[in-house]
Amino acid sequence: MKPVSKALLRSTVLLAVAAGIAASPVQAGAATHRQPAEGVQYVKLDHPQPVREAARTEAVEFFWYDCGHSQQLEQPLQAWAEKHRADVALRRVPAIWPGSPEEGVQRGHARLYYTLERLGLVERLQTSAFRSVHNDKADLTTEATATEWAVRHGVDAQQFGQAYRSDAVRQSVDDAAAQFVRYGVNELPTVVVQGEYRTSPTKAGGVDAMPEVLDYLVQQEQLRKR
Repeated sequence: MKPVSKALLRSTVLLAVAAGIAASPVQAGAATHRQPAEGVQYVKLDHPQPVREAARTEAVEFFWYDCGHSQQLEQPLQAWAEKHRADVALRRVPAIWPGSPEEGVQRGHARLYYTLERLGLVERLQTSAFRSVHNDKADLTTEATATEWAVRHGVDAQQFGQAYRSDAVRQSVDDAAAQFVRYGVNELPTVVVQGEYRTSPTKAGGVDAMPEVLDYLVQQEQLRKR
């Protein structure tokens, strides 16, 4: 495969972030009937990343609240993570493409996500955040609009504001932007297993096929550990 230029890669990322990339029906059929293969349903990272938990296999999801495919993956991914609760640690990272026209919006959404995470509210409000941003086109990129939204969903305004302005949330947002680059993300949603194997809708054969590919990657990782 020919190397992709930085400019082309950026264009591909922005296209995927803005609208998602439709999966090929042929590829989707192949994913259903064949064992996932490296270079087809998933790729190996050029520079594997360290994992944060040794006891379980790590899965890292990169998403954006304004991405339809990220929203489509949310419930299947939650179900998949619940099924693998004993052997997989799921970590979410809001997508921030440094230097892109959408970086400011993405940082605002990332700040909302990490505020919810700090307050232990991701499981309860993640679906609502997707719906508000992607379906209702709500602007949740500022403290004022995000706080107003949170209060409507039963969150204490003072607690939300303190978390939103915290150094921990600010640092998490900066880290998210760095991770987006380190993991070589070029489509949303993307999930990386054990810091080494990356899959996405166009690789897996569609959003619906991603859990099956993730099952395979987790199984292979567990076999390597034995």
